[in-house]
Amino acid sequence: MTGNSQLGRITVSPRAISSIASRAALQSYGVVGLTAKNLFDGIAHALVRDPAHGVEVRSYEDCIVIDLYVVIEYGTRVSSVATSVANAVRYQVERIIGTPVAAVNVHVQDLRVSDTD
Repeated sequence: MTGNSQLGRITVSPRAISSIASRAALQSYGVVGLTAKNLFDGIAHALVRDPAHGVEVRSYEDCIVIDLYVVIEYGTRVSSVATSVANAVRYQVERIIGTPVAAVNVHVQDLRVSDTD
């Protein structure tokens, strides 16, 4: 993502945007974690720890599209959690980067039961 100001050019990498989106998603109620979208990405993550794991960022002209691959707490309302995550990620990215987010797509990959102990 690139923007121009009076002082010069500002470039924000997709990796930086991924980090912001990851943090916002993980702080959302009902989200247990982020996961890979496929087995290959999961194996790659096991070898190299990536803070933006489970987040894909694409930019088109002056808009950003974010795909999140999440694991949600079993027993929560999936649609409500997904909507909440999308709104939180959109708000945080737009607030920090200052560029509109065209879409936040939440892909629920799994449900997980927390330890009851």
